[in-house]
Amino acid sequence: MVATVYAIAGFGYKYSMSELATHNGANKAAAQPQHPLAAALGPRSLVLVGMMGAGKSSVGRRLAARLGVPFVDADAEIEKAAGMTITEIFAAHGEAYFRAGETRVIARLLEGGPQVLATGGGAFMNADTRGAIRAKGISIWLRATLEVLSRRIKRRGDRPLLKGSDPLDTLRRLLEERDPVYAEADLTVESRDVPHETIVDEILVGLRPRLAPEGAAS
Repeated sequence: MVATVYAIAGFGYKYSMSELATHNGANKAAAQPQHPLAAALGPRSLVLVGMMGAGKSSVGRRLAARLGVPFVDADAEIEKAAGMTITEIFAAHGEAYFRAGETRVIARLLEGGPQVLATGGGAFMNADTRGAIRAKGISIWLRATLEVLSRRIKRRGDRPLLKGSDPLDTLRRLLEERDPVYAEADLTVESRDVPHETIVDEILVGLRPRLAPEGAAS
């Protein structure tokens, strides 16, 4: 019998139905909700949004561990689906192709809550993605200043949108464009040069009135 397969995100990556069930089951088995706030999430996801360099992956992993739920990085899932790095996708197919695939990947990932989901810097700019996150998750904007972001990003060379002659000017322009949209997130927490656990603590404090009005220990 030939297994039924379907493409994930239009990037040519395929799971058989049995493989997908195994993959999703293993992901959920890896971390079972333990924290009262995680139990209050139900099937929803906590979705971290914000600029590249804001710390979504680093903070997200620690937040997921604290809550006892899986952590998922949307960019890593896109690369897995495409069999290419994001830089390679941009170079081979362009930003529009990448954004279309990103939208589909995030829509799929939102079916897998409860979880902490870190998204790429441009993901929340898509109206369909924002709508999907509102329907199936709680969005958390890790807001960072230009100075903080530029200091972090200059250590890395894997940011396709910053490949031009003046990456600082590009970063400034992106902040001006994106910050008003990021501000639509359900919760805003300042990303700055403090221990990641401090940011996690602040996220949990902000989540309590949304998930457990009577309060819950962190």
